[in-house]
Amino acid sequence: MTNENEGLERPWDEDLVAAIVASTRSEPTTRHLDAAPLPSRDAIVWITGQLRELIFPGYFGKQDLESSGLDYHVAAVVASVRRALFEQVRAALRHRAGAQPPAIPDSDMRAVDVVDRFLRTIPLLRAILATDVLAAFEGDPAASSTDEIIFSYPGLLAVAVYRLAHELLLLKVPLIPRIMTEYAHGITGVDIHPGATIGESFFIDHGTGVVIGETTIIGRRVRLYQGVTLGALTTRGAQSLRGVKRHPTIEDDVTIYSGASILGGETVIGQGAVIASNVFITRSVPAHTRVSATSPELRYRDKRREFRQGVPLDWSI
Repeated sequence: MTNENEGLERPWDEDLVAAIVASTRSEPTTRHLDAAPLPSRDAIVWITGQLRELIFPGYFGKQDLESSGLDYHVAAVVASVRRALFEQVRAALRHRAGAQPPAIPDSDMRAVDVVDRFLRTIPLLRAILATDVLAAFEGDPAASSTDEIIFSYPGLLAVAVYRLAHELLLLKVPLIPRIMTEYAHGITGVDIHPGATIGESFFIDHGTGVVIGETTIIGRRVRLYQGVTLGALTTRGAQSLRGVKRHPTIEDDVTIYSGASILGGETVIGQGAVIASNVFITRSVPAHTRVSATSPELRYRDKRREFRQGVPLDWSI
């Protein structure tokens, strides 16, 4: 009888190991050695889930909550988040400094301060996200309830994670905000950079393919549909553009339909404007303006008649 693992359990392949190690040593861009430990992506995803419990109690995690037990539940979740987030923030701060733990004696105090200040933003974030939920409900006739939106809408999930990550970014926490929003991006198809500034009552309908760049500014009561890009006009010499306003500004009460691309840091879409599907905009639009592309000419043919006349279907020169 032949062992199916035969050939796998052989002695150490010294040549292979040496080749991988040599490659690792020669490519510093793709290794993380002799440096402060990175934050744990798995831990950050878990923390994000716990924060959603604080934002939407009774929907995620423990779902049989009663008002009488809310204080105890919130206290328990806050305690677990505080401990876990402290570890990850400390790791992120040490990693940014490029030092081993003993080299940054104040990193613990800084992490404690950041976590405490972040957790104190939760009540405000809950109030803002409540406006986002209502905007989704009022803007989507297919929504049967706000419960349906909180449970299942990918746009709301992406916005909720963005709002949490944005607060951490404002507190100058490295790495963690981007890990959070990329996690949401991976499961929703909505890519919101944590550096973007977004006002209340924000609604992303359908969601898939939406991109909102780092320096985008979005006002209140803005609605986006799937496939919208709020991007930079160019990324050549990208590192020289760090910190430069390179994404558009969208003022209050703007609606942007599917597939539209709005690019450039000087581009401003004025209050109340409506941007139709599949347009490409690189200059500012006045308030209360409707922008649309010229409709393509549509041609209709009766394929049955063409077939009877001996003309191949969909054939043209």
